[in-house]
Amino acid sequence: MEMLTMLMVSFWDIWHNYIKFIVLGIMAICALFIILVVLFQPGNSSGVSALGGQSETFLSKNKSKTFEHKMKKLTVIASVIFAVLCIGFAIVFQFALQ
Repeated sequence: MEMLTMLMVSFWDIWHNYIKFIVLGIMAICALFIILVVLFQPGNSSGVSALGGQSETFLSKNKSKTFEHKMKKLTVIASVIFAVLCIGFAIVFQFALQ
């Protein structure tokens, strides 16, 4: 039984470093993706036309199909993935060190 425990501990020690670097790499890629998506998003107001308070237009009716909506959706998805990875990384590797 002790041999099995030693094998499990050594297996975790070996894969611990690989898993850590893989998760950190995914987190770094996700963080860079979030930065790029946010930078590509257009501003909310387009200058003076925002002051006019225009009523409903074709663009406002079909807003879910626009590039801006897709970029906001990508931002939310990437942010949730990044947050879940960060929390999971902290929990798993905090318990692994104890």
